[in-house]
Amino acid sequence: MSDGETGASSESAAGGPRTRVALDAIPAYRAGRVAPEGAYKVSSNENPFPPLPAVVTAIIDAASTVNRYPNFSSDPLIQALAERHSVTPECLALGTGSVAVLAQTIAAVAGAGDEVVVPWRSFEAYPILVQLSGARLVKIPLKPDLTHDLVAMARAVTADTRLLLVCTPNNPTGTIVTESEIKGLIASVPSDVLIAIDEAYVEFVPESHRLPTIELAQTHENVMVLRTFSKAYGLAGLRVGYAVAHPRIATALRKAQLPFGVSSLAERAALASLANERELLRRVEVLTLERERVVTELHAAGVEVTDCHGNFVWLPLEEEASEFGRFLEERGVVARPFDGDGVRVTVAEPPANDAFVQAAIAFAQ
Repeated sequence: MSDGETGASSESAAGGPRTRVALDAIPAYRAGRVAPEGAYKVSSNENPFPPLPAVVTAIIDAASTVNRYPNFSSDPLIQALAERHSVTPECLALGTGSVAVLAQTIAAVAGAGDEVVVPWRSFEAYPILVQLSGARLVKIPLKPDLTHDLVAMARAVTADTRLLLVCTPNNPTGTIVTESEIKGLIASVPSDVLIAIDEAYVEFVPESHRLPTIELAQTHENVMVLRTFSKAYGLAGLRVGYAVAHPRIATALRKAQLPFGVSSLAERAALASLANERELLRRVEVLTLERERVVTELHAAGVEVTDCHGNFVWLPLEEEASEFGRFLEERGVVARPFDGDGVRVTVAEPPANDAFVQAAIAFAQ
């Protein structure tokens, strides 16, 4: 067997099974570190609130049926999401988290010889998923204010480009794309290039700053939206994500979907979350207020923080990132340093946020 992109393969010194050479260039995904006992974990952008009682009940009820396969097409959840977003069920595709739906997207549109344009720095999984597909990764640096350079991304599109990724709010910098910027991008990109807008953190963005992405996905065949239940809905451990897209694109994503990927527990929990969405979004308001408090206190102390719109804050510490990560850990806070770029810190329970702020101010002095 040979590597699809190079015709080469990699084998062990003992002549064991060969793997694709492409894997040698792919970085391993680095999850947020687990905090030791007594420390605060603010490294994974998890929702600090436990599931709602109604969601727990739904999970317990579904547990008695795990000897059976889940609903293959997850029809009840598809229907609930269609009603939630005022779209037809044919416009929806599910997966085990939005990252899995993105993998389905890449598998559906890009392969060896194709190109995928991504902003950078952005979500760590982007380079991994693109390179696994055999497509060529085209990274476009963020602007100095750490926002997407959509003009440069559009200019990077070639005849080989199949997919362009937009992450808003951007993980890990927390910056967002404006409505005029996204519409300008759509107007400047050929219609045969798919634009995937990753909105994993959209619920934490004020209504006045949100993009009309669902509408754009309905009016442009080459625009799709990625959403997740992991962040605002607090179901990170169950893995449910979805895409809203043109029916032809959504059909392609469903073809690339792992069969029975969304478990019956995950589907029931997502349905219960949608049914109790108002209560969940009140929790989002609490976290948003905490985020603003943290940013305000850091700014008052002269600590640089980006204009954050997710459930996390970003300190652009560049070469001091790793040092600050160690500094935080010594004070009982496990964050997520990105070597040479900055440190991302999840907005969590108030005591964790207080510990982080105090440490950040001490580090800056």
